[in-house]
Amino acid sequence: MSFFNQRGIFLQLMQPGPSEPNTLVSLQLARKELSWDAENQQQVEALVDSVFFNAVSTDRGNSFSISGVGKDVDGDGDIDADDKAKLEALAKAFAAIVSP
Repeated sequence: MSFFNQRGIFLQLMQPGPSEPNTLVSLQLARKELSWDAENQQQVEALVDSVFFNAVSTDRGNSFSISGVGKDVDGDGDIDADDKAKLEALAKAFAAIVSP
């Protein structure tokens, strides 16, 4: 995460292979919190409020499904299909990126 943005999304992709036929995307959403370590006289960064999701695609990344979305990720005040759809779209977009 940068100095300017205190929120972050960490994504990890696992392509299909001999041991796993599905495309998997792991998603972590977190906030960065800064504090001061008085003993060592330095600023400390920590990730807080982390939530994890796993997206699974059985069609080589064309569509994803996530089960158990229990967090309001879009900030509209409720946990619903919109939260799930946004996370699934993020997984699909990330799986389509072939060169970091």
